Amino acid sequence: MRQAPLREEWAIFLLGVQFLTRVPVPASDVFTPERLTAATRYYPLIGALIGGVAAGVYALAALVWPPAVAVLLCIAAGIALTGAFHEDGLADMFDGVGGGLTRERALEIMKDSRIGTYGTVALLLALALKAAALAAMPAMTVVLALIGAHALSRFSAVLVIASSRYVRDHGTAKPVADGVSRASLRIAGATALALLPALGWGLGVPALLLGLAGLCLGHLVMRRVFERKLGGYTGDCLGAVQQASELGFYLGLLAWL
Repeated sequence: MRQAPLREEWAIFLLGVQFLTRVPVPASDVFTPERLTAATRYYPLIGALIGGVAAGVYALAALVWPPAVAVLLCIAAGIALTGAFHEDGLADMFDGVGGGLTRERALEIMKDSRIGTYGTVALLLALALKAAALAAMPAMTVVLALIGAHALSRFSAVLVIASSRYVRDHGTAKPVADGVSRASLRIAGATALALLPALGWGLGVPALLLGLAGLCLGHLVMRRVFERKLGGYTGDCLGAVQQASELGFYLGLLAWL
């Protein structure tokens, strides 16, 4: 029996939360591959909620500890909330692309749960750069940057799904690899766009524009890295492009500040 539209959208949203985070949500009884595919429409919204949690941890921690400590705690909170889902993808992607001489070997390495030298270096550099960039910003800028970066970087990953090719026959991202429907892309895009006026008001338009430029650069550079080697994307590549886009947003903001 088909559910009412609002209940159907709620089920799709819950599946998206279950897929992207470690939050225990009652979504097991409503799972279908079609709903999980449709959940891409809510990735930016879920990203904004993740960023909101990280921003809340930062705001509370900054009342007690220096900014650098508050930043590390908020990054840790985000990692705990997502189970290092995207960070793991970044590390695996760099291990595969860096260590695999051929496309087939790269894909084989990326399936290995162990982390190698390329992945370790990429992950440590990404975390260090994020922490350093955020620690150098004023407190209110950090709060807005976290919400904006987490939301917009998830939209960056949605764009990869919508415009690239999934290169595995199976895997974590296979349920969403059938692509993004026009309706889902419109909803995800509208969510991302809805954040921009508030971010522009809080951060300033020039800072936001540079943040968006950094996000776009992170998206394009990371896509070039994995698409040249693999001819498309995997679930690990989505994590990598999210991380690169998030970091690019922070660095763009900091360049203006």
